[in-house]
Amino acid sequence: MIGAVSSIEYVLPLVAHIEKDEPPARTDALEAAARAVLVLLADARSADPEGDWYEVVEAWQGHRIRKVVRRARGGEWRRAGALPGITVTHRTAEVRVYPPIPLDGWPKDLARLQVSGTDLDEPVAPPAADPGQPVLWLNPSLEMTAGKAMAQVGHGAHIAWMGLGPGARKEWAARDFDLAVRVADPAAWPALTGGARPVVRDAGFTEIAPGSCTVVADVPWPTR
Repeated sequence: MIGAVSSIEYVLPLVAHIEKDEPPARTDALEAAARAVLVLLADARSADPEGDWYEVVEAWQGHRIRKVVRRARGGEWRRAGALPGITVTHRTAEVRVYPPIPLDGWPKDLARLQVSGTDLDEPVAPPAADPGQPVLWLNPSLEMTAGKAMAQVGHGAHIAWMGLGPGARKEWAARDFDLAVRVADPAAWPALTGGARPVVRDAGFTEIAPGSCTVVADVPWPTR
């Protein structure tokens, strides 16, 4: 029952497939992570009260919606893929998301994975987002590793999803959770953060100061 687990703090694990010789492009990995969070939230195992993951997802969302990104390669990735979860492939990137787990209860094959090593390059500058495409705007003044940024855009996608009505959620899912992650123009950042768009403020556990605004979610569909 939910009441039996609600006092436990949960975390959502995401694992990025990062081979040493063929790492994904940074933006591809960020967009894959954001989409993976949405795919998990919309999955019947999470959304249906009878679903296998429903109770832990509800318990996780009852606390801070913490997300932790780790990396895997070779045999690590194959072992991680054997655990219950969902793999999202997006251009050069693969990210696997798992149902929430207790903060201190990581499965062995995930606990041994490293958080470090997620500094990814951008071989080619990403194009402008398509008109009408949901965009997760990154704070241009903050430096974050790719792993940290993946968690932050995951938060942005999550908060945007929670603010949408059933119709808008259905429309986004029908588009396979199409979205873009882009670094905001410094001149545009004040206007982005000053409106009614969902904003992510970091808790300050790693890398950046508590309360830092990391991501603004610009989702064009109205709540309905």
